[in-house]
Amino acid sequence: MVFNVKRQPWFIVTLLLSALALSSCSVPAVDLRGNALATATVTAPMQTSALPAVDAGMLDALQGTLEQVYKQVNPSVVSVLVLENAPVFSLFGGSPAVQTVLGSGFVWDKEGHIVTNNHVVDGASRISLRFADGRVASAKVIGTDVNSDLAVLKADVPAASLQPVQLADSTQVQVGQLAIAIGNPFGEEGTMTLGIVSAVGRTLPVQSGTADNLNYSIPDVIQTDAPINPGNSGGVLVNSQGQVIGVTAAIESAVQSSAGIGFAIPSLIVQKVVPALIKTGHYDHPYLGISGIDLTPDLATAMDLNADQRGALVVTVTAGGPADKAGLRGSDRQTQINGVSVPIGGDVIVAIDSQAVRQFDDLLSYLARSTEVGQKVTLTILRDGKEMILDVTLAARPSPGAAESARTTSTSEGAYLGIDGVTLTPEIARAMDLPANLTGVLVQAVQPGSPADQAGLRAGNEAVTLNGQQVKIGGDLILGVDGLPVPSMDDLTALLQQAQPGLTVTLQVLRDGQLGTIDVTLGEPRASTTG
Repeated sequence: MVFNVKRQPWFIVTLLLSALALSSCSVPAVDLRGNALATATVTAPMQTSALPAVDAGMLDALQGTLEQVYKQVNPSVVSVLVLENAPVFSLFGGSPAVQTVLGSGFVWDKEGHIVTNNHVVDGASRISLRFADGRVASAKVIGTDVNSDLAVLKADVPAASLQPVQLADSTQVQVGQLAIAIGNPFGEEGTMTLGIVSAVGRTLPVQSGTADNLNYSIPDVIQTDAPINPGNSGGVLVNSQGQVIGVTAAIESAVQSSAGIGFAIPSLIVQKVVPALIKTGHYDHPYLGISGIDLTPDLATAMDLNADQRGALVVTVTAGGPADKAGLRGSDRQTQINGVSVPIGGDVIVAIDSQAVRQFDDLLSYLARSTEVGQKVTLTILRDGKEMILDVTLAARPSPGAAESARTTSTSEGAYLGIDGVTLTPEIARAMDLPANLTGVLVQAVQPGSPADQAGLRAGNEAVTLNGQQVKIGGDLILGVDGLPVPSMDDLTALLQQAQPGLTVTLQVLRDGQLGTIDVTLGEPRASTTG
C-alpha cells in the first residue's frame, strides 16, 4: 500500500526549497541511528529569485510551539513493556514460550489509570510501565474493548508523579492541521514526530468474531502523515495546543514501518469508552444489527432510483437484532455491475434522527458519536422507492465470539467430523488458563458414534458463563488440520466442506496443556439436528 503526501505546510516546503537553492551542496545520508553512510551531491537550479524568503520569525514561533508541546505532553506518555505467553507448547510438557511486546500509553488521571491499545496488552502475562521521569512500575489490565482497540491499565504510583493528558474535541479536527505524535517507536522512549492531519472520517476495521460473523469498524478515525512506527501503538496524537486528538493505533505499510499513513482512534471515542472501562471493565457499543454498503449511482439505477440518490444500502439484517425487530429489510437479489455481482433490493437508509446519511460510514459515525444502548433512533428509509419511517431501539453489540457455535454436521457437502465447536476467544482462553492470543476451535460436544467420537476427541466438561453466554471449557482445542491452522469455527467448517468422506486427516490438538495429534477418518455429511 502506497501513500503519496499531497502537501506539507508552506513554511516546510519553503525551507526545503531554500536549502536546495544553492548552486551545489553535499548532503550526507544517514541511517536511522544517525550514522553517516554516504555523501551525495545535489545540483539545484541557478535561478532562485522566484522563491519566497523564509520568515525566520515564523520558523522560530513554530519551533517554540513544538518545544512547548513536548514539555507539556511528554511527561504524560509512558512506555509499555508486555510479557506474554506465546501459543507454542512443548510436546513433552513444560512452560509456554514468552515473548515481549513494546507499546505506548498515556496517563489518564491521578488515580494511576493508563490508557493504551487493546492489541498492545492482549495476552499479557505481565506489564511494566516506564514513565518519562524514569520511574518504573508494574501494571494490571482493568478493562479492555476490542471494538475500539482501547484498554485501561492501573499502576500503583504516587499521584504527585502523574500528569494526565488534556483531550481535544476530535469532531473539530480539520485536514491540514498540525499533528504531533509522541510515543515509544521501536523502543525509543519519548519520541516526537510532526506531520499534518491527512484525512478525517476514516474507518479502521476490527475483527470481532461475533456470532453473526459481522466485522465492525471504528469510525471517525484520524489519518496522519506524522511518522508512526511499531511501538507507537497506544501513544498520543496531539494538536498544536498539546491536546490529545487521538490514540495512535495502526499504520498502512508494506515494510512494517512508517510509509506516511498512520491512524489514530479519535478522542471522542476515547472519552466515551475509557470511563466505562475504568468503572465496569467493558463498554457496550450501540448496535443496530445490519451490514451494508454505500448506495452508488450504478446501484441506485439498478434499484430504479434516481442516479444521484445517496444513502446506506442494507445488505443483511441480523436475525433477532434491533433492526430485524423493527422490520428493516436486507437485500434479496443480486445484479451484475461492471462484471461484479452486487446485492440490491434492500432498504436504503437516508437519515437517522433527521441527520442525513449519504454513505454507510455516516451511519456508523452517528451511532458511535450520538447514541447509547437502549436509545431509540428514527431511521428514514427508502423501500421500493417509497420513503418510510422506522423506530429502532438499539441493543448492545454482541460480545466477540461468545455465542459463535455451530455443528459441523450442518454442512450439506464435504465431510463429517461430528462435533459442536466454538471459536476460542481471549475470554475463553483466560478461563482455561491459556494465553489470551491463542487461536483455535474449542470442542463443546462430541456426537456419539461420529468420526470425532471414534477417534477419541474430548468435549468440554465444565460450564462457565462468559459475557452472558454459557460455554463448556476443558475440552480439546483444535489448532490445525493437516498442518493448516484453524483460528475459528468458520475455518474448520470451510476445511471440512472441501474434504472428501473417507479421508483421514491429522488434527493438531491441545489437551490439558499438552500438544499432540489425533488421526480422524472423516465420514459422510449428515443433516443437522439443531439450528
